[in-house]
Amino acid sequence: MRGDRGLHVRVRTGRGRTVSSNRWLERQLNDPYVRRAKADNYRSRAAYKLLELDERFGLLKGVKAVIDLGIAPGGWSQVVSRRSPGARIAGIDLLPTDPIDGVTILVMDFMDDDAPARLKEALGGPPDLVMSDMAANTVGHARTDHLRTMGLVEAGLEFAVETLRPGGAFVAKVLAGGADSNLVAELKRHFTTVKHAKPPASRKESSEWYVVAQGFKGRSPEQP
Repeated sequence: MRGDRGLHVRVRTGRGRTVSSNRWLERQLNDPYVRRAKADNYRSRAAYKLLELDERFGLLKGVKAVIDLGIAPGGWSQVVSRRSPGARIAGIDLLPTDPIDGVTILVMDFMDDDAPARLKEALGGPPDLVMSDMAANTVGHARTDHLRTMGLVEAGLEFAVETLRPGGAFVAKVLAGGADSNLVAELKRHFTTVKHAKPPASRKESSEWYVVAQGFKGRSPEQP
């Protein structure tokens, strides 16, 4: 991101703050995407990840209905509502999310049995795009964290296959190494193109990547 040459802010160790929290605060204060998000009235710097993915893949071109899995704090749905005015948007998250004009927000676990039906009802029709910025709470063990997050990706893909209109798209956060071979094979079975991307707004030290699947082929006749 060009044109941001703000002075570096150093944070002194404050009473009650750990060294790690102090580093996090200093990083936030010096992050150009954080400053830009405030200036552009986005709820989080994550909005720019979707904006950059859209610039590369055209994810939001012509979309009229979108599902946002892991919506909190709402930055991705803000992007959709600005780039595709009038689009129907339904989102879900365990965390409460402040209201967004034109967005239906469900406060519940996407892994609950009745969550998919609730989302379909909230949207009122098949989505053009299912997007997921979900990630499992980390436990500090890389392999376990990866498996837990990939479980969410697989659940998101299953939902996308059940709900997307033909030609639709699915984008989801994965971790370092991207989607494993079995998941990539499943994505390629249902979509015409499958790619991995790390948008510039994703911090270099972060392990997150995104898988972008476009051109949904539609449900096969044997699927229930």
